[in-house]
Amino acid sequence: MNLDILRGGVLRRFGLWLVFALVTAVLLVISPTFRTPVNLENVLEQNAILGIVACGMAVMMISGGFDLSVGAIGATASVLGAQVSGHHGALLTIAVGLAGGLAIGVANGFLIAKVRINAFVATFAMASIISGLLFVSTGAESKEGVTPFLERAATARVGSLPVIFLVFVGCLLAVWFLLTRTRYGHYVYSVGGNPEASHLSGVPVQRVQIFAFAVGGLLAAGAGLLLLGQTDVGQPSAAADWPLKAIAICVVGGVALTGGVGRIEDVLAANLLLGVISNGLNQLDVSPYWQPTVTGLVILVAVVLDQYNRGHHSGRRGSRAPSPAPAPPVPLATPTHTP
Repeated sequence: MNLDILRGGVLRRFGLWLVFALVTAVLLVISPTFRTPVNLENVLEQNAILGIVACGMAVMMISGGFDLSVGAIGATASVLGAQVSGHHGALLTIAVGLAGGLAIGVANGFLIAKVRINAFVATFAMASIISGLLFVSTGAESKEGVTPFLERAATARVGSLPVIFLVFVGCLLAVWFLLTRTRYGHYVYSVGGNPEASHLSGVPVQRVQIFAFAVGGLLAAGAGLLLLGQTDVGQPSAAADWPLKAIAICVVGGVALTGGVGRIEDVLAANLLLGVISNGLNQLDVSPYWQPTVTGLVILVAVVLDQYNRGHHSGRRGSRAPSPAPAPPVPLATPTHTP
């Protein structure tokens, strides 16, 4: 009984963090260059931008969708920010970049929720459209420009901590609060778990789906502005690998591709774990041709273990109770953080 409690409680809740601690400890022992303070700071800095994108992706995946256009959104924000920053200050630069990402996110949500286009098709098409427009409007050339504020946010340090990592943690806390302490956060879990039952219970399913994609677009745009702060240029070809990497982080973090399940704190653990593995392989001089193989194996093992744990947990708990009949006002159910 005690072993079952340990397995079902502590290991399920902190298993990913334990794996992260174990991998980090091994690398600290076997790699002198990995354990240098500068390299450890680089690990936090290099993975912060992708972590911000993954926070938005987690919201969309919990709601039952995903977004393949987050890379195009980030590139759009960086290009718009670069163009505006040459004539205006940081406030307008950030506002324009975020507004562009928010608009694209709302458009994605509208296509998926209202027009009922599959999320893969809608967001893949949107990514293609945006990328094409960026290349045409810029002549496939990078645009120089950045504000001191964005540059400091992307490259400065507070003590030994990169500011950009603190921005990532701030975004993560905001998403955690949204998902666990607000009405729409509860609705996101409900819609992702069972949109039909949610609709019958009075949940505004379409508005929730649009809201989730708006959050994802906003965070992807913020990441694009931070990328601009790091590179001083807006690149139309930047961030092409963001969608799949962000989805991989969420999957390793236990966010279900089918929706309704996920904890944002585990997205942080997955982001750090994959970042440490990638950095550690570089420090050990592992061939870059092998690195995608290792990352893929980590993702595959994480998914298999997660599916096994869910099946075991469901078997012990039994089937889920049927959804209550619709009745106003709608009571808020506790969000499903764990399967």
